[in-house]
Amino acid sequence: MAKAWHLTRRPSALPTMEHFALRDLPDDPLQENQLRVRNLWLSVDPYMRGRMNDAKSYTASFQIDQPMTGGAIGEVVESRMEGFAPGDLILHMGGWRDGGVIGLDMAPFKLPAEALAAGMAPQTFLHNMGLTGGTAWIGLLRVAAAKAGDTVFVSAAAGAVGSAVVQIAKAREMTVIGAAGGAEKCAWVRELGADAAVDYKAGPVLDGLSDALRTLGKPGIDVYFDNVGGDHLDAAFATANDFARFAICGMIDVYNDGHPQEMKYLIRAIPARIRMEGFIYTDQFFDCMEEFYADMGNLIASGAVTMRETVRDGIESAPEAFLGLFAGANIGKMLVRL
Repeated sequence: MAKAWHLTRRPSALPTMEHFALRDLPDDPLQENQLRVRNLWLSVDPYMRGRMNDAKSYTASFQIDQPMTGGAIGEVVESRMEGFAPGDLILHMGGWRDGGVIGLDMAPFKLPAEALAAGMAPQTFLHNMGLTGGTAWIGLLRVAAAKAGDTVFVSAAAGAVGSAVVQIAKAREMTVIGAAGGAEKCAWVRELGADAAVDYKAGPVLDGLSDALRTLGKPGIDVYFDNVGGDHLDAAFATANDFARFAICGMIDVYNDGHPQEMKYLIRAIPARIRMEGFIYTDQFFDCMEEFYADMGNLIASGAVTMRETVRDGIESAPEAFLGLFAGANIGKMLVRL
């Protein structure tokens, strides 16, 4: 019998294991337009923290005592859905469980046979060829309109989205400064091609960013890709060139405490004519899906874009993996392998 994680109550701060319960799913017979799947990989992502709140947002809240959902790679075991057959590998939104029955509401998508035949690992569609890679690509190239010669600052540059931003920017001949926490993560950011790395654990972000700009001989940043908010965002305001563009992807700094810090340099948005735009992956993805898949597929095939995976094993480890995102426990993409 399949099992799924349920949210038992809404957290007011950082969730704990007491907010989750692993429960059996009913072994219902398959109905029309349903699939029975065996999940192989689960994705945990920072945006899921917002879904634990009872608040209006761009995606539905998790319901108390109901199975949680999220990105997953699964194998079709049984099908009553046109276009899907047993053995197919699919990307779908029936995550936080080891399998069971899913319908059209879980948006099943068959992984391209040509990509798998070329050796692409299925879980790549949970990171560089999926939500995180698409978020990086859209935010950098569409929202921020970054171009060759720009100086780009990326927060959480050792995370799944940030590391993709670093590599996409370098592939398009931009100067990249990435911020990450600790020497190991900063070393990996530089391995990805970043021209400089700022260790936010070693000192104030603004000091590190200013030092990096001086070393690189750059007057300021043209693009900021924000995954963190807080002092990273304020440092970007402080060092922005005129007409800089900020793509606001996430603000993990305030997901759990809800108290954003004071923005000392926000006033620079006016004289520097900074354009700041928040964005959601799904707003633009379906308009540029074919272009993204072609471009990212080529970047991965050429080796210009890679990913480190931080893997936890077993359905029991899913909450631990999720909570690890807020403790800096991941380098690259955090995944659960079943």
